[in-house]
Amino acid sequence: MPLALLALAIGAFGIGTTEFVIMGVLPQVAGDFGVSIPTAGWLVTGYALGVVFGAPLLTVLGTKVSRKKMLLFLMGLFVVGNLLSAVAPSFGLMLTGRIVASLAHGAFFGIGSVVAADLVAPEKKASAISLMFMGLTVANIVGVPLGTSIGQAAGWRVTFTLVAALGVLGFLGVAKLVPSTGRPESPDVRSEFAAFKNVQVWLAMAMTVLGYGGVFAAITYITPMMTEVAGYTEGAVTWLLVLFGIGMFLGNILGGKFADRALMPLLFTTLTALSVVLLVFTATAHHKVLAAITLTLIGALGFATVPPLQKRVLDQASAAPTLASAANIGAFNLGNALAAWLGGVVIAAGLGYTAPNWVGALLSGSALLLAILAASLDRRTKARTRLVAQGATPQAAPAQAAPAPAGRH
Repeated sequence: MPLALLALAIGAFGIGTTEFVIMGVLPQVAGDFGVSIPTAGWLVTGYALGVVFGAPLLTVLGTKVSRKKMLLFLMGLFVVGNLLSAVAPSFGLMLTGRIVASLAHGAFFGIGSVVAADLVAPEKKASAISLMFMGLTVANIVGVPLGTSIGQAAGWRVTFTLVAALGVLGFLGVAKLVPSTGRPESPDVRSEFAAFKNVQVWLAMAMTVLGYGGVFAAITYITPMMTEVAGYTEGAVTWLLVLFGIGMFLGNILGGKFADRALMPLLFTTLTALSVVLLVFTATAHHKVLAAITLTLIGALGFATVPPLQKRVLDQASAAPTLASAANIGAFNLGNALAAWLGGVVIAAGLGYTAPNWVGALLSGSALLLAILAASLDRRTKARTRLVAQGATPQAAPAQAAPAPAGRH
């Protein structure tokens, strides 16, 4: 695999750390600003919504510059947003910093996915994408737990300052390792929007919203769930996040490997298993060992869906993949925003800290139904294509000269 994938993974590491570390320090942030846990959850929802709108907007704005220059700009934006979060004197300004940082998220992964796929042979595209996303999964093994531990010991502002430093490292990595390219071949935005005429692109993004959203319904409130329900100490949350990150890491590798071989069967399997595990988490969250095992499985099954979903969008929008790829990253975060909000709603309604788990199960189960629908449409399209091909041969027969009857010359 090209060394440039390492640079993309470094950027993904920084972005993954800031996206997920807020879950580990959510109670501290809420306490410092004097807001409730569900209100603090808006730092997750706001970030996710920023990705949703920032992904297509910045991708469109970047169609007239090289992809490398756009990646550098996005990492710079990421640094500014995290520094603002670190020094914010009020909850509103911290939310603003989170949104500024989030604007870089979707476009970075969207453009980065296209760059990663272009660097390798067609049969290795999903594996290349998974290697870029490996930075995100490693962030959940190292960056998020370490950031959580630092935030609990030295304050969450120190955590976000260090995250900004990760952004600087990502900037330098892209500048040094990603090859320079000219402008995209087709800077005409209309060609990019044409990809959205394909209903399969929309179905893939809807699967993304609901499937990975199921993970965020549970993980957004993992700190209060593990401390108030499972009985872990606050310090133990760091190691629980390590387990979640290990699950993500393994799921990402397996998802990238098998998506190149059997994409839709992989989605059927992972979405079914994820729905079941999230539902079971409602019960296992009351037991320390079972809660830790379930959390690892959620990370693995949830992230095993990422490479196949991203690759499916690229496949279905192959003529103009950049905007569709970025929009799908936005779809991941639209699911995150929806799930975090719904999780906050059920908690605020007095249903308890485990209630977001069954919300997640419903979301992932809905994604499974959409995957079944997409596969059915694929089969119908292929069947129609075969019928047209078969019907063309007999229709051509009358045009051929008929043989002369015997005896006539």
